[in-house]
This record gives sequence, structure tokens and C-alpha cells, in this order.
Amino acid sequence: MKTLTKLALGAGCLLALPPLLLAPGRAPKGKRAPFAGRNFAHRGLYTADQRVPENSLAAFQLAAEAGYGMELDVQLSRDGEVVVFHDETLDRICFVPGRVDELDSAVLCRLPLCGTEETLPRLREVLDLVAGRTPLIVELKTGRRRRELCEKTLKLLRDYPGAACVESFDPRIVAWFRFHAPELLRGQLAQTPKAFQTAGMGRVTGFLLGHTLLNIAARPEFIAYRIGPRPRSVRLAELLGAMRVGWTAHSARAQKGRDAVIFEFYRPEPRFSAEPVENEA
Repeated sequence: MKTLTKLALGAGCLLALPPLLLAPGRAPKGKRAPFAGRNFAHRGLYTADQRVPENSLAAFQLAAEAGYGMELDVQLSRDGEVVVFHDETLDRICFVPGRVDELDSAVLCRLPLCGTEETLPRLREVLDLVAGRTPLIVELKTGRRRRELCEKTLKLLRDYPGAACVESFDPRIVAWFRFHAPELLRGQLAQTPKAFQTAGMGRVTGFLLGHTLLNIAARPEFIAYRIGPRPRSVRLAELLGAMRVGWTAHSARAQKGRDAVIFEFYRPEPRFSAEPVENEA
């Protein structure tokens, strides 16, 4: 009898494991409220020709003036300053060789963005500019110094008077915020396993990240998934309470079935009403 009981318990644990892996955090309504039904300008309200460059103070000012939330990317300079920049390397946006983490902030923050008069900003400069006018989604880029990035970003956000949440492709970063800043809304960025593999991830890592199978550690309260069909595992996590965020939208159609949208290159209304999720392939 004891053996049967143990076998039954073991089988029950195995059956419960997939939902446990997929289960998100479930943010209360008040925590979700500043972000729900909002359109967020991807890297600020920048232009396709980069005359208003991405992740620039000008792009963030335009987004705030238009009433949009905004998404931005942060990483560390060599001297430990939290700077706002997407790529690991500088060549695409600053037209110079080198990595962001190889230069001190005094040098980085003098670099022009896309040949304009805008220069690479520090996070504290963006926070001072926005000043609580509109909610922020802060994406933390991964790397060897991810813990330092988490700690310094959190310090800046705790002094910020407005609404801000955090997200990352790295579940370890999302998990760090789960344990060190549970008051902040946290999200898992993801895309299809194939897209992760195209970006250089291994097959197994891409599968785990693409199906958000590491929620067991991070317990994300929203999942920001690349626009397109979402795997069943992601839709299950949404049914279990994760907010549904889509990136990067290029038309208002992306609002359907989502709680928030990260957009670029068009001008949606700042707010929208979330609709039920449709069945997807």
C-alpha cells in the first residue's frame, strides 16, 4: 500500500510539473493598472530614417508629449554607468567600432546617434526627462555583469517618481527582480525558438526560452512575445494570469487579444481596450 501511495504521489508530481514550469506570477490589478491597455513606443518615438534616433532623449520627449508609454534598453558602460542603448556594439548607431562595455560613460555619452546632434543617454537622464509623465518598460540586456546592472537599475527606478516595470530576455534577470524587487512589475521577453536560434542560441536554449519554460524561477507577471503566433505554452501562461504584451507592432491590429503593445513607425491611440485572446495556430 505504501509503495502504491509513493507511486501515485510520484506520478502526480510528474503530471504537475509542466504547469509548474509554465506558471507565471499573477500581478494584482493595481500593479498592472499603469501598463494595461497602453501603447508603448519602442525605443521612444523614433523615426524609421533615424532622424529622430532610437533610444534618444528626443525620441523619449516625443513619446511623452504624445502620451505614449515607452520602452527602452539599458546596459552598463565599462565604468558601471547604466546607459540607454540597444546593441552590444556601437557601429550601427554611433558609426564607430567597439562594444558599449569597453568604453567609459564619459566617452560613450558624447557619441552622436545616427549622425544627429543627439548623444547616447544615461538612464538617469531619461528618467529626469520623462519625470513620471508616462509609464516605462525598461529592458535589461544580459551579460557577465547582469547582477550589477540589476542592482544599479533598481536603485535608479526606486528613486523615480513615475510608473516603471522591467523585462529581459534573460530569465535570470527576471528572477533577480522577483526576489529583490517584488513591488516592480516584471516581464519575460520571448520569441519563437527558431528566432532564438537565428540569433545564435543553441537548439535547447532556444526551445526553453521560446516556450518560456523557465518561468519556474522568474515567475514573470507579463510575457512580452514577438508579434505572431504564440506557442501553446505561452498561451497557457497567459491563461494562468500573465499579462499579454506584444512586440514590435507595426499596426493597430496587434492590440487585439493583448493587454499592452510595444509599437514603432505608426501612431496608434495612447490607450486601448484589451480584447479576449483568439485561438491561434
